[in-house]
Amino acid sequence: MATKADDGAQQFMKAFLDPVSVARYAEGPPRFVPGFDALHRMTSVLLDEHAPSDARVLVLGAGGGLELKALATAHPGWTFVGVDPAAEMLRQAERTLGPLMARVELIEGYIDDAPAGPFDAATCLLTLHFLGTAERERTVRAIHARLKPGAPFVAAHGSYPQDASRDLWLSRYAGFAVASGADPEQAEMARSAVATAVNMMSPEDDLSILRAAGFADAEPFFAAFTWRGWIGHA
Repeated sequence: MATKADDGAQQFMKAFLDPVSVARYAEGPPRFVPGFDALHRMTSVLLDEHAPSDARVLVLGAGGGLELKALATAHPGWTFVGVDPAAEMLRQAERTLGPLMARVELIEGYIDDAPAGPFDAATCLLTLHFLGTAERERTVRAIHARLKPGAPFVAAHGSYPQDASRDLWLSRYAGFAVASGADPEQAEMARSAVATAVNMMSPEDDLSILRAAGFADAEPFFAAFTWRGWIGHA
């Protein structure tokens, strides 16, 4: 979580402020995001295609530290700036990273609080769906402005058809969580929250935002039920 969410999503994200919920954060994404660990590995591979061995990487939505840990472990020469507005999630990131914190700077705030760069690469995972359309567009443009020419950017978040099939996709979202060990009541609560409080878009609209922000070659690389991922270059 590292951007200014709209009012509905702010309500949904209260769990990121609760120390008890944050302490269990690592249990959640693998249950609700199919291929969660593989998404981190794919992100690492995609960034590595263009990032140098000593890359400086911007991670927007760094709270919890899971993607930071995956990327820092895979690339010992990279350094990172992680940005997130939730102080409790950043404390969890410190615990998750342990000695890897030597290569990570954590900043409490939003994209406007990130250094100007230029960075060699950037990621924003499981975050942009918390933003309204205008703020999402502005945030992606601000990421682009902080990257070196040609630098890779990986985004992945909730994105699925916003037509008559929407409810079916939400049911699949909850069904996967239950099949992965989530409590059925918790999964249904999450489904309801996503349906009513999170600004989901269609994959086509998400891709249009990335391209309009300057990532003209943006293309999808990941699709798993209600989740999508894209790679583009500044």
